[in-house]
Amino acid sequence: MTFALHGIPVSGGIAIGHAHLISHAQLEAAHYTVPAHQIPDEISRFDNAVASVRSELTRLRGSVPLTAPAEFVGFIDVHLMILNDGMLALEPRNIIENEQCNAEWALKVQMDALLAQFDQIEDTYLRERRTDVIQVVERVMKSLLGHPGYMPPQMGDGRKLILVARDLSPADVVQFKQHHFASFITDVGGTTSHTAVVARSLNIPSIVALHQARQLIRENELIIVDGTQGVVIVDPDSQTLAEYELRQHQHDLERLKLKRLRYMRAATLDGLTVELQANIELPDDVVQAKENGATGIGLFRSEFLFLNRSQLPDEDEQFEAYRRVVQEMEGLPVTIRTYDLGADKGPEEAQRFVTNPALGLRAIRLCLIEPQRFVIQLRALLRASHYGKVNILIPMLASVREVEQTLQLIAQAKASLDVEGVPYDSEVKVGGMIEIPAAALALGIFTRKLDFLSIGTNDLIQYTLAVDRTDDAVAHLYDPLHPAVLSLVAHVLKTADKAKVPVALCGEMAGDLTLTRLLLGLGLRQYSMHSAHLLDVKQRVLQSSLAHVKPLALRMLRESDPDRLRMMLDRLNA
Repeated sequence: MTFALHGIPVSGGIAIGHAHLISHAQLEAAHYTVPAHQIPDEISRFDNAVASVRSELTRLRGSVPLTAPAEFVGFIDVHLMILNDGMLALEPRNIIENEQCNAEWALKVQMDALLAQFDQIEDTYLRERRTDVIQVVERVMKSLLGHPGYMPPQMGDGRKLILVARDLSPADVVQFKQHHFASFITDVGGTTSHTAVVARSLNIPSIVALHQARQLIRENELIIVDGTQGVVIVDPDSQTLAEYELRQHQHDLERLKLKRLRYMRAATLDGLTVELQANIELPDDVVQAKENGATGIGLFRSEFLFLNRSQLPDEDEQFEAYRRVVQEMEGLPVTIRTYDLGADKGPEEAQRFVTNPALGLRAIRLCLIEPQRFVIQLRALLRASHYGKVNILIPMLASVREVEQTLQLIAQAKASLDVEGVPYDSEVKVGGMIEIPAAALALGIFTRKLDFLSIGTNDLIQYTLAVDRTDDAVAHLYDPLHPAVLSLVAHVLKTADKAKVPVALCGEMAGDLTLTRLLLGLGLRQYSMHSAHLLDVKQRVLQSSLAHVKPLALRMLRESDPDRLRMMLDRLNA
């Protein structure tokens, strides 16, 4: 029987293939008492399971093909770090001994404690790293239960597999690399989950957050994955199948045509040049950014260096990561955001409970109460500026005092490098992210102090509408077309232009093809997005005329009816 499932699209395109269901470990572990004289054996059983998984991950890391996306090795390294961390490799041993319980239960108890800490993190990218902990625990649990490593069947008849899972880990993907697959679809996950990142790096149509796909889809069932619309069609009839086969062919032809745009200047029909830059999380992401014609890195999220580790990265480790990106961009600008972490992420704060992390001690607020740690990063950033064009971006600014304190610390970092004779770009630009409504409304205090601005629409929308976009219960209320959101974005663009301060937009809106012309008409001239969206947005820019889109975009600012706004947007994109 034909039916459809709807989820979050994370990588566009159409895939047609046969479902292969991936099992996962049951994390609702049984609890039983272990006699005192058997405790050493139980601890050994746990240690052996950890050692087995460590060996498996190390083997997988060594088997990654040179042609595989660089993210694969990075993600497996993250899992190895989690596995080797004492919070996971050692603490369950203490629980086994103190509570005289079985290893599975001790592991489950410790996992729950770790996940409770991750739940306090507001940043979407960092919060979804809790998935890494779950995936590592699942592998150890499988080993404890006697069900290690799992491989899909060989498909000798040329059929394509679509992997259907509750979730997929990086190690799973490496294992499946040698098999022919057309798509990933999962019940959980978000736009920054590993499944999403890997799918985009491979250009594989994929959907996450389907909730019940794993339960409703049967093994080997024919399914269609529309990664653009976020729809999975199960057991399609002949007419639907034929229609999607045609769409798939057309989509593949369009992707080939888009590659021709890589070296073209992004300019409107009436000659206005637009900068299209890339957002990256890892230094390895630079490869894809350059392949898709990025004119710079508009947002390098430096948090990846601080993830899943008990010891913070020192200055040299940070410097090497920043320098690598700067050198590989070969003179193109690289905007590096200072770490956007919550107070509950560092080792000293691991046990701190935060009632509302979205409004708590995070990002620049945390940096300013830990100036010594912050100066270490600033020194690393300044040192990297000697090797190319570096811009420093400060997240979550709300007051002029935060800007002044940050500039003082940058001056302090420069002075210390001067004393040591370390070279850096003395004219390095410092900018601020506009992601709090208060900052957007009081923009003048920032344009007078900063060299550039970057609109972080993900948080700006979330704070403006009081909607957690990762919460399924209210996600439908998260609306970039809300009149208040459009007004704030337009206000920032207009005010910054009047003050002659460059402004970029680096949130999800930048990569949303339906909003490209609207933002262009509102005055945006620098977009920064995931590399996978760059060529699509470039094509839309090349097909647009500012003289045509600007009047309609300004009319949309005066409209408050949601239905009419959608109609006007459709007209803008016609």
